[in-house]
Amino acid sequence: MEKLVRLNDRNFRLYKSESEILSAVRNVAHQINEDYIGKRPLLVPVLNGSFMFASDLIKELMLDCELCFIKAASYEGMNSQGKVTTVIGLNENIEGRHIIIIEDIVDTGNTLAKILPLFREGKPASLKIASLLLKPLALQTDITVDYVGMEIPNEFIVGYGLDYDGLGRNLRDIYQVIED
Repeated sequence: MEKLVRLNDRNFRLYKSESEILSAVRNVAHQINEDYIGKRPLLVPVLNGSFMFASDLIKELMLDCELCFIKAASYEGMNSQGKVTTVIGLNENIEGRHIIIIEDIVDTGNTLAKILPLFREGKPASLKIASLLLKPLALQTDITVDYVGMEIPNEFIVGYGLDYDGLGRNLRDIYQVIED
């Protein structure tokens, strides 16, 4: 039987199970663990969506690391609005630090295109991006995602931190919208 959820006015079907997600998280953590031996990166999750990925990722890291959150948003309903508002900024001195920005999903790349220059101005030793999900067909900017859990098609999804008008972030699995 197909696993379905209803959020607001939309139905969603199971797309990625919690076990598939956690396997992808472990793979990303393994790559970071190898790349940052002897370094202490500053992990910067982008709220709200990345909180679940960031939490599970950090539990898998076997190195010293620090954490600082920022908040940026570009979605309303099921569409990226193309406008990014940084609500909570970076309060850490990042000069000479190894920075890993943690995203839940990179689709258009607009959010990262807006915040990356702010990080570069801080003169970090390195600046990398880790994202659980990447939609290569949706990219509209020249963004390189260094650590990718899974590449997915350009379909709207919810769960595991991703929402539809505020709902669905708490779901352990990822669900894909069912078009009417």
